[in-house]
Amino acid sequence: MAMDPLTNALNTILNNEGRHKKECIICPASSLIGWVLRIIQSKGYIGEIEFIDDGRTGKFRVQLFGRINECRAVRPRYSMKIKDVERWEKRFLPGRNMGTIILSTPKGVMTHEAASEQNLGGKILAYVY
Repeated sequence: MAMDPLTNALNTILNNEGRHKKECIICPASSLIGWVLRIIQSKGYIGEIEFIDDGRTGKFRVQLFGRINECRAVRPRYSMKIKDVERWEKRFLPGRNMGTIILSTPKGVMTHEAASEQNLGGKILAYVY
């Protein structure tokens, strides 16, 4: 039984990267997983994302490049204030300007860099490097 679909999706990506696969299937699909995948894609860690409608919840087919060292969902969803960005970077990322923290803000799902530019805080969903 899947308790957290975002955690399952990121674990699927990480496991298939470790096995040097070229693509993976993520199910069930949700809009939150889609937004997180688009952010990871915009940073260049994964390739094409294709939604497959199977008549139920749907699936994502994700092209893998082998560039992900670690991608994890953060549970519990910690609140991140704009002044605490550096603290959370030290906790989740291996080095300065290396990797991305993905946040859920009042203006949508975005990276920690975009949130600090817009002076927004939010809940930490995941990180990738």
